[in-house]
Amino acid sequence: MELSLNSLTSKLIGTAVLFLFVFVSGRYLSNLGRPINAVSLTIHKLIALGTLVVIGVTVYQVNQIVPLSTAAIAATVITGIFFVVTIVAGGLISLDQPVSAMSIVHKVGPFLTIASTIVTMYLLANPQQ
Repeated sequence: MELSLNSLTSKLIGTAVLFLFVFVSGRYLSNLGRPINAVSLTIHKLIALGTLVVIGVTVYQVNQIVPLSTAAIAATVITGIFFVVTIVAGGLISLDQPVSAMSIVHKVGPFLTIASTIVTMYLLANPQQ
């Protein structure tokens, strides 16, 4: 499947919308308090996972067209690490007895993930020729 500029733009906008949904659903969950509503938590987790999949597919498709630069590979790895750390932290704070340090990580992690995703998407949209 070939990735055009319009398709890449659509994926970038889609990723931004998915991040917005992750933030809104996360804020909603935090306002609900404990016990955490299982349905709301599941929706939040699935949206986050979907966002990760969209980013992964986009990186794969761009790499099929133009080999990724070293900077794009590094940004992609960093984004993946931030995403996984944020997801794990979220899982730990959703337990009946949450790990308190993970709450801080889960509050900061999404912002680091978004920042690194922006850098990654910029590098994917502007490959070094």
